[in-house]
Amino acid sequence: MNEKFIITISRQYGSGGRLIAKKVAEKLGIDCYDKELIRLAAKESGMSEKVFESMDEKPTNSLLYSLAMGAYAMDGQYVYWNDVAVPLTDKVYQIQTDLIKKLASEKSGVFVGRCADYVLRDYPNCLKVFISDSHENRVNRIVNEYGAEAKKVDDLINKTDKKRSNYYGFHTNLTWGDCSNYDICVKTGSFGMDEAAEMIIDALELKLGRKVRP
Repeated sequence: MNEKFIITISRQYGSGGRLIAKKVAEKLGIDCYDKELIRLAAKESGMSEKVFESMDEKPTNSLLYSLAMGAYAMDGQYVYWNDVAVPLTDKVYQIQTDLIKKLASEKSGVFVGRCADYVLRDYPNCLKVFISDSHENRVNRIVNEYGAEAKKVDDLINKTDKKRSNYYGFHTNLTWGDCSNYDICVKTGSFGMDEAAEMIIDALELKLGRKVRP
């Protein structure tokens, strides 16, 4: 693997996208950035991790952000940052965007969510993936693997997918899950987790025209 490459994975809630991303990274011996981006962004910016956690993949501003920053939010939309009023979401999104670009420029990696496919849209060696699954499979996975209460799963799926869709649309003006935004779309239940990971690696090698497996 002499030349850097990037894989971005967008995913429906409960589709297993995060686990597939980790499997892909493990198979290729590269880093996977999911919740790790929150810790790194906090470290880079000197801000509390709670700030990023409260606004992680959310298109709306958060009161917790303002409280954590010790600042006064005007109408819940702005915070004073170095004496300049800026939208809360814009500041957090820009910090994460700069971090994603920095990490992608340094070494190969797998990025989960956070508009990484859009952020790295001009990156030449980037495979953009969307992971989905049937509603039934997603419900079973969320209950059995994530430990959620069965009666709350439908609401959880709807709210989480809507949050991710709104976040993506807010920052990109594109439609989350639209196949035209990605190089490959994989339905987990049709193949299985390991098989989906292998398909993604195969697709990457086809796009790059070379082997990437160590």
